[in-house]
Amino acid sequence: MFRLAPTCKGRNISKFLPLLRRHYQLFSAATSSPHFSSYGLENQNEEIDFNSLFDSCTKTLLAKRLHALLVVSGKIQSNFISIRLVNLYASLGDVSLSRGTFDQIQRKDVYTWNSMISAYVRNGHFREAIDCFYQLLLVTKFRADFYTFPPVLKACQTLVDGRKIHCWVFKLGFQWDVFVAASLIHMYSRFGFVGIARSLFDDMPFRDMGSWNAMISGLIQNGNAAQALDVLDEMRLEGINMDSVTVASILPVCAQLGDISTATLIHLYVIKHGLEFELFVSNALINMYAKFGNLGDAQKVFQQMFLRDVVSWNSIIAAYEQNDDPVTARGFFVKMQLNGLEPDLLTLVSLASIAAQSRDYKNSRSVHGFIMRRGWLMEAVVIGNAVMDMYAKLGVIDSAHKVFKLIPVKDVVSWNTLISGYTQNGLASEAIEVYRMMEECREIKLNQGTWVSILAAYAHVGALQQGMRIHGQLIKTNLHLDVFVGTCLIDLYGKCGRLVDAMCLFYQVPRESSVPWNAIISCHGIHGHGEKALKLFREMQDEGVKPDHVTFISLLSACSHSGLVDEGKWFFHLMQEYGIKPSLKHYGCMVDLLGRAGFLEMAYDFIKDMPLHPDASIWGALLGACRIHGNIELGKFASDRLFEVDSENVGYYVLLSNIYANVGKWEGVDKVRSLARERGLKKTPGWSSIEVNRRVDIFYTGNQSHPKCKEIYAELRILTAKMKSLGYIPDYSFVLQDVEEDEKEHILTSHSERLAIAFGIISTPPKSAIRIFKNLRVCGDCHNATKFISRITEREIVVRDSKRFHHFKNGICSCGDYW
Repeated sequence: MFRLAPTCKGRNISKFLPLLRRHYQLFSAATSSPHFSSYGLENQNEEIDFNSLFDSCTKTLLAKRLHALLVVSGKIQSNFISIRLVNLYASLGDVSLSRGTFDQIQRKDVYTWNSMISAYVRNGHFREAIDCFYQLLLVTKFRADFYTFPPVLKACQTLVDGRKIHCWVFKLGFQWDVFVAASLIHMYSRFGFVGIARSLFDDMPFRDMGSWNAMISGLIQNGNAAQALDVLDEMRLEGINMDSVTVASILPVCAQLGDISTATLIHLYVIKHGLEFELFVSNALINMYAKFGNLGDAQKVFQQMFLRDVVSWNSIIAAYEQNDDPVTARGFFVKMQLNGLEPDLLTLVSLASIAAQSRDYKNSRSVHGFIMRRGWLMEAVVIGNAVMDMYAKLGVIDSAHKVFKLIPVKDVVSWNTLISGYTQNGLASEAIEVYRMMEECREIKLNQGTWVSILAAYAHVGALQQGMRIHGQLIKTNLHLDVFVGTCLIDLYGKCGRLVDAMCLFYQVPRESSVPWNAIISCHGIHGHGEKALKLFREMQDEGVKPDHVTFISLLSACSHSGLVDEGKWFFHLMQEYGIKPSLKHYGCMVDLLGRAGFLEMAYDFIKDMPLHPDASIWGALLGACRIHGNIELGKFASDRLFEVDSENVGYYVLLSNIYANVGKWEGVDKVRSLARERGLKKTPGWSSIEVNRRVDIFYTGNQSHPKCKEIYAELRILTAKMKSLGYIPDYSFVLQDVEEDEKEHILTSHSERLAIAFGIISTPPKSAIRIFKNLRVCGDCHNATKFISRITEREIVVRDSKRFHHFKNGICSCGDYW
């Protein structure tokens, strides 16, 4: 560390001049023009332009050279110069040099102490800032002033520290200083004590603009958006105009509340008061319009900006990316590069999402490579989370898991992203295992996103008891009434066959948005309660809730499962009256509706008249209908179209193979299966799961490895004999292998759903309900057999297959044999 030199007198300065000359030359390239031309004693009154030298120091090495120059010139003796050097080191990120310079100041005053405290805070050394504050109070004779407290309050990392500093504020009489009071409001808001912050704000005898902004931002940070708007109204009633900070704070609130009217009025205010030229106000306007989906207005704001920074470009890119327009978003990224701006972390977050939306695996690798070259994966967890999410949405879940392992410090979002990634890719068991690992990490606090992710996984495998355990935890924390968590609970109970419980939850959660309505309509749809789903839609309209595109997918699906063809057609036209343009999912539901009802030619004509190019889901729906109704010719045509758009989905080969097998055309079966083998495709094995005593047991067709295997097959032999005595005749058309009759019966008996049902019978009390979950469509013979079993055992048997629910009771199925 440099030590202070004695002040140089005129009679001995000549010996320092050669050194001074060398130091001046180091800075000559950075300064505009020399202020002295010779180094003789006759020009010693000519001053070096230290202002220019300070401005030129962009690196620590240059700052050290300037420090040396200040020492030899004697300028370091000035408190003003010394503090400027302290701030320079702090701005360059070297707070240790700041402290060293500070320690050498002989005549410290409160200004010097304030500067040192601020230097610590600016560099994130909060504990050192508080220690420095206590040194000022307890070691020196100086008295803290109103400039001391704002940075110290910002440095408080615990409420205990904050309360102690608050006591000093009272003791020294600064509680009503507007700067200190605003800092106290910020501090209490940061720790979630917005009530205390509001009391301080209300008690202030005078409030400046900063105080109002502090209170508004504090309320927003704590999720009190409506109260923030109330404070804004109070502020305007007192005749105080919004400034750029107020506008930038309040615009996201309008988007959060869906209040486009207030947002538009604020935009008018911005134009009237000339605030649209403020860079971060324009950026906030872009983000606000993007949240409302008004991309045209967002782009207008962007185009009218005279100056754009990286945040501006990120905002417009994110606007289109978040509104499912990856093509336009990528176009703005290209323009950003042409304007010479380098992408930052947030740019790459948007690019990762763009690659996922575009299903662009090649560019996803480029995005990942760019991030790795910059070393950003190690620096910021947000970028690692974005890359994980990108791979998960592309279906490359192994790559997502590898990225998860590489993230040095994982946050709750990292865990949530991996859990939801596994769930979205149909790997619910893996998602549950990751959740269990997450629970063991004591430093990770589970949040709303965690519950949403894991409840979806439990719903997928039908783990009702484990889901109910989560429900209990949510009740304790009062999160079960959160609209998103509550909706996931509705989905869980609905998909586990507990519709009554789902309905009870539905009437408890807030129903102002379409989200819970969509969930409960979908639940009734998959249970085959189409009429009830339609009744719920009418209730939704009566309550003034606007349906969205998901609502109509749920309604069309409900109509399909219940054979409500005319109602489905009506909904398809109604959605367009709501201004919702049908997507491929809506067209797919319509094809399924018509095809399932037996109107195969009408379904095909509907496809031909589509304004969109049919994708695999459209042809897949037609192929599935051809399988149900045995139309080989149209099924072959649909499969040919399918293999053109998606030749890698083994399920479509299985469907075509089954169509041939059902009519005994084994040559066609062999041909389709050979084609699948040539392309390296393997059939997804059928499995069924059942939850008993909080443990989920999974059975595959022909399973022989279960610990109770002998008991299961013995129970099945007894059941089969009883079924035959009641008139059951095995339907061998559902055996898709060319084998002998006795072997066909054994194959049918070994289907995964029958194994699970038998296990449930021997593992649960008599006459109790059994819930089975199957990953594929239940076969017709098993459907018939389960009706007999429900009658024999006097049990309700609930089976959820890949399409819908079947409630078997007293020998009758809720689907009415329509599935």
